[in-house]
Amino acid sequence: MENFKMVAKTFFGFEEVLAKELNQLGAQQVEQGVRMVSFYGDKGFMYKANLALRTALKVLKPIATFKVYNDQSLYKGVQSIDWSKVFRVNQTFVVDVTLNSDHFNHSLFVALKTKDAIVDQFRDNIGKRPDIDKDYPDVRINIHIQNDVCTVSLDTSGASLHHRGYRTATNLAPINEVLAAGILLMSGWDGNSHFLDPMCGSGTFLAEAAMIACNIPANINRREFAFEKWNDWDNDLFEKIETSLLNKTREFHYTIKGYDKAPSAVMKAKSNIKNANLDDYIQIEEANFFDTEKETEGPLHMVFNPPYGERLDIDLERFYREIGDTLKQSYPGTNSWFITGNIEALKFVGLKPSRKIKLFNGKLESRLVKYEMYAGSKRTKFQNNQE
Repeated sequence: MENFKMVAKTFFGFEEVLAKELNQLGAQQVEQGVRMVSFYGDKGFMYKANLALRTALKVLKPIATFKVYNDQSLYKGVQSIDWSKVFRVNQTFVVDVTLNSDHFNHSLFVALKTKDAIVDQFRDNIGKRPDIDKDYPDVRINIHIQNDVCTVSLDTSGASLHHRGYRTATNLAPINEVLAAGILLMSGWDGNSHFLDPMCGSGTFLAEAAMIACNIPANINRREFAFEKWNDWDNDLFEKIETSLLNKTREFHYTIKGYDKAPSAVMKAKSNIKNANLDDYIQIEEANFFDTEKETEGPLHMVFNPPYGERLDIDLERFYREIGDTLKQSYPGTNSWFITGNIEALKFVGLKPSRKIKLFNGKLESRLVKYEMYAGSKRTKFQNNQE
């Protein structure tokens, strides 16, 4: 099978993490961009990337690039593609558009012009036209216009890859699965210590942490990918790739634990973890983090997503001060990471973060912070390292 170019889309800040994932999977010619990483691979690798990538939102397959200056050049460029090789007239399609151009300022107009070019080609050639289906299309076409360059791609994934398939019950403002996986990988989580999410909500960090620890493919529970409806869909090859990935899973020898003080959250988290077939690895308890203390010997890796105060009625100053006090007094030997969209609230924690990384949670600018809680004093740790 021949290699072709693909583009994996991601969130701002995760480009390096995604590039590392692609290199580890065996991608060729990996290049980082902004919110995307391009790479080369064959059809089997396209299946593999969709199944295994934790920090990709979409995997696109570019099929044509041309210059555009107006609606006529767009129409002509789209018509230059032989769409009968891409999908059949009895299949449905939809057009997604991303614009950054002085020539076009309305994505809906570009989508309609693209649709007209495709439909007209089918009608002219065979006298029939394919239908649009915005919700469950057989083929999803991506138009990306950057200045005067238009790239037409096929969306190999379909629905965003954060739809893993295990999360059916959610709480208020659940964290996106791709964002959670990216934070975990950025934090250095590799499954070689105990793990705790002390405010686990619907259990997303717990599920993603277990899949990383056991090297379980991120999208193994997903119902379908867009490429399954393509003309060249190869079910035998897909099953071979899936089996190969599952053969690379590994044992996990530590604990993964989640706390939440809301009984409803605990119930939802347990349900989601069961859906993901991860309940052998994860314990979830109803508990208020501020009343807990470290239960395990050795290093502890902690990652969580505390309330920002936007949707919950809490005293932010007191809440974030309690986070700092609990970490300081009850969690020695812990690397604690959390993301917050309330950057001002960080000053109430009362601890100096050793890392501070700019990310976005949806459209909300956020900070991922790391607090290192030493076992004993920092001076003692330094002296021990010098011996």
